[in-house]
Amino acid sequence: MAQLVLGPLLRHVDETSATIWVETDAPCEVEILGSSADTFHVAGHHYALVVVEGLQPASSTPYEVIVEGNRLWPESASAYPPSRIRTLGHGNPISLVFGSCRWARPATAGGDRSLPPDALDTYATRMASAPEETWPDALLLLGDQVYADETTSHTQTYLRHRRDVEQPPWTEVADFEEYTHLYLESWTDPDVRWLLSTIPTSMIFDDHDVRDDWNTSHIWREQMQATGWWQERIEGALMSYWIYQQLGNLAPSDLATDELFAAVCAAGDGAALLRAFAKEADAEADGAKSTRWSYRRDFGRVRLLVIDTRCGRILADGARSMLSDHEFEWIEQQAGGDVDHLLIGSSLPWLMAHALHDVEAWNEHLCTTYDGRLVGRLSEKFRQGADMEHWGAFGASFRRLAGLFADVGSRDGSPATICVLSGDVHHAYVAEALYPDPPRSKVYQLTCSPVHNMVPGFMKIGFRVGWSRLARAISRRLTRLFRVAAVPIDWVKLDGPHFDNQLATLRLAGRSASVRFERTELGPDGPRLARASDVDLTNGGA
Repeated sequence: MAQLVLGPLLRHVDETSATIWVETDAPCEVEILGSSADTFHVAGHHYALVVVEGLQPASSTPYEVIVEGNRLWPESASAYPPSRIRTLGHGNPISLVFGSCRWARPATAGGDRSLPPDALDTYATRMASAPEETWPDALLLLGDQVYADETTSHTQTYLRHRRDVEQPPWTEVADFEEYTHLYLESWTDPDVRWLLSTIPTSMIFDDHDVRDDWNTSHIWREQMQATGWWQERIEGALMSYWIYQQLGNLAPSDLATDELFAAVCAAGDGAALLRAFAKEADAEADGAKSTRWSYRRDFGRVRLLVIDTRCGRILADGARSMLSDHEFEWIEQQAGGDVDHLLIGSSLPWLMAHALHDVEAWNEHLCTTYDGRLVGRLSEKFRQGADMEHWGAFGASFRRLAGLFADVGSRDGSPATICVLSGDVHHAYVAEALYPDPPRSKVYQLTCSPVHNMVPGFMKIGFRVGWSRLARAISRRLTRLFRVAAVPIDWVKLDGPHFDNQLATLRLAGRSASVRFERTELGPDGPRLARASDVDLTNGGA
């Protein structure tokens, strides 16, 4: 009899439908609430995405996972509340939890690093004992769901049984099969497994899902492509991302018209199809990528656009942008509409500490202006060594996004807030964008990271100094000296920076908005979440 390997993961949920993802150890039919799907096969692994339709709006429906007539979920000895599908349409405030950067699970990570408690694990424990009406409507994981380049000792033991780790890529993952192990390591945490079965979850990758500083520059790509191991790595990364993360981001209507999904489901083994897809998705042709990983979710009158700021970058032929023109145009089209709040999910923060932004812009200017010469080569080394690859290092893209927010925020019926939700930088803060001609909408950067990782002490100092007036004065003088293109806006930090492992909860009620940051700490009864701050976004952080 087939058994569950991973899942169930509750993914896309709207007013009347839901998608639920599972991995099993053998081919089978998976049934949930009267809806069923056959597993599809990829390189020895079996997956199913069950689409449940005909649900009632504003309903809460417990569900079970049935395989070959046997109930495999919930497990018979489970102490957790029943997993359930809670549909939209209730008209109540929308509550969205977000964060990023989860390095393994506590059971496998504890012996490797002295980390604070896992915020996602701690949140799940608290939620399991809380009334259902307090549960969030959705969870957004903004990158680094797995760490392919910084593996745990648990994973390294597994790798040593597969191959010689004294050869490249050493103790980093090498291929699709090793990626499947990373998800197995991360998603079998009992608390998190229940959480992901119960709260609709959206995801987007960041660099560590593939490799640190993934797609920093065209030179970086050339260096990786010159190795003997990178092609297998990037193909395995994108194949696994499509299966484990991207499929669940899509609405049932999108799945129904997805030709690749249909082809993989129909194939005896979809590995060759996905490998060809991954190779093409990574490539850049004529200033564009073949695949759009960005997607849209609507929660009543709240719109969420999740942007791919990694694979979608354009870096060749002298061009440099965070997204292709085609994908930017799609985002500009989706950003319109009659909504109360517009949320932009970007794994990388759009607004960072002023000094850090200026240094990245200065570095991009040197790399471009002196390309091929000594200054350009040294600047490229600095770019890669110091992670100079956020929005500030893509100046034209930064300005285009700022322009989009000004346009959307100035229209009739503009949203009350436009919030960029991000992670990556291992601390949390709130910043407000200040425009010379202020739009009707308030525009914010909300950053929350990490879920389960750490930031060295010297970097904490750097992040704090980066917001200081002195650092800003020095960096602005530097950019003017080198005639770096000026940004059209200013911004001010309203809250933070907060360190430690943490999650943020964005609460949207009508045209009001607020965000709460909670960090993990060790209490007398074990790990718990403690409030770090609350910020009223409706009134500019007051």
